[in-house]
Amino acid sequence: MRLAWGLGLLTAVMIVLGVLLQVLGPGRESRPEQISDLIYVIGFVGVAWCGALITARRPGNLIGLLLLTGSLSVAAAEFAEGYVAYGLAHPGVLPALRLAGWLLAWTWVPSPAVVMLLLLVYPTGRLLSPRWRPVAWAVGLWAAVTLVAMALYPEIPSAGGLTLPNPFGLSGTAGELLRRAPSVLVPLIPVLLIVSASALVLRFVRSRGVERQQLKWLAYAAGLNLVVGLVPPGWLGGWKPVLDNLAGWAFPVAIGIAILRYGLYDIDRIINRTLVYGLLTAVLGGAYAGLVLVLGQLLGQELSSLAVAGATLAAAALFQPARRRIQQAVDRRFNRRKYDAARTVAAFSARLRDEVDLAALSAELLAVVDQTMKPTRVSLWLRPADKWPLHTGT
Repeated sequence: MRLAWGLGLLTAVMIVLGVLLQVLGPGRESRPEQISDLIYVIGFVGVAWCGALITARRPGNLIGLLLLTGSLSVAAAEFAEGYVAYGLAHPGVLPALRLAGWLLAWTWVPSPAVVMLLLLVYPTGRLLSPRWRPVAWAVGLWAAVTLVAMALYPEIPSAGGLTLPNPFGLSGTAGELLRRAPSVLVPLIPVLLIVSASALVLRFVRSRGVERQQLKWLAYAAGLNLVVGLVPPGWLGGWKPVLDNLAGWAFPVAIGIAILRYGLYDIDRIINRTLVYGLLTAVLGGAYAGLVLVLGQLLGQELSSLAVAGATLAAAALFQPARRRIQQAVDRRFNRRKYDAARTVAAFSARLRDEVDLAALSAELLAVVDQTMKPTRVSLWLRPADKWPLHTGT
């Protein structure tokens, strides 16, 4: 447990120092870049502490160790990059720039391998079946070969766009072979990622109960990042990296909730609300823009403020009806059980006003409970008539 928290603290310190050195090295960054760096640091510190927490609370689950390894790899690479960038910007201030550049050349390698392994073992910490062992071995082999190739590469890239001689690099025939290695090893990354992701998809198809909820949390985080990634950079300008890094926080939060099972079953409500209010925003935004355009053409530029006010009032009036319709559509498509249960209860409530036969009412009530709640056993207890209090008029 102490080792896990120690690695988490080491990761936090290295990534903070690395980003700080990058900021102080080449020159002053803009305000969006500074905020983006801050959010990036907080996100990866969150990954590290999430891994430490999972390792401490779920020692037998491989997820925590993988998160710690991946975040430590990224932190080491960030620190090495910041060290080299600051050293090149301020010559003679920092020693051992070649050693830092050598670390930068290979410390990035474990992070993509960790992502692949996470896809293979999430959320149980075990492979889906023994058939996936060759894939896991292929990921490990790729990581080992790539790490050795990058560590012994003849030159090392620097954060300033220059190349430095590798103090541990090979020359001659071996060096020429290593120069060709990236063209073979780097294209394998997307291939292994796709294969690993297919295991996660297959696991979701087969999952039930708790495991399905855990997978939903990760799927929600991935979907959120996909939507944010599709936002055109021109819409946000220099603030696009801020939004990207902010969306990245969803992964450690989702994994932590899924593995530690705090609020695990809230994911269905979160997905439902996200779909409803996302679609509602799109519908009302489109209606508002259309009304402003149409009313602006009809009323002219002189009364443009009146067109905006009218479109705002119309959008406000449409809010509740649109929300109900979209909620029903989302429930009908993605939460059919809830939708059918609501319809069944509504129909029973309508018939309840006209039903006078107690036996028929009891049977129908049991049928509704069984259909909507799906209990393993259901029974109805009725208080005997002689036990009911007698009410008389005055």
